[in-house]
Amino acid sequence: MRVTRVTLLSASNGWRIERARQYDSGMIRMLIRVGIHLLANAIGLIVAAAVLSGMTITGPAFVIAVLIFTVVEVVADPLVTKIAITSVPALRGGVALVTTFLGLLITTWISSGLQIDGLKTWLLAILVVWLAALIADLILPVLLVKKAVDQRA
Repeated sequence: MRVTRVTLLSASNGWRIERARQYDSGMIRMLIRVGIHLLANAIGLIVAAAVLSGMTITGPAFVIAVLIFTVVEVVADPLVTKIAITSVPALRGGVALVTTFLGLLITTWISSGLQIDGLKTWLLAILVVWLAALIADLILPVLLVKKAVDQRA
């Protein structure tokens, strides 16, 4: 994180001149990207739970399930990608599906907010969550950026 110092004059410090922090735009972009990723994964889980009868998400634990799922995906993605590149190059195309599976598996183990019953439901849940989160991850930035640009204009 690069921090640039600028001069600030405010009443809270007795109208003295002091330096204020201005954060790098890269940090802001990263935080926006994390928020969009969380929202896209939430949409993916909601769509899968709505479409698949063997998959349930409970309301109170939903936020925890989304957080766990997203953290597991973010951590597992580089690891699975590295394994795929070095060991099994054919797996490179399926890295997102593998990380989605790992995210669902670990989330069901840790959280009581997500339950998936049956092999068929597991396979369909992986595909539906991955596809819905992918579509949301592509559409949300366009919608949110358009809204932000319209508000500034």
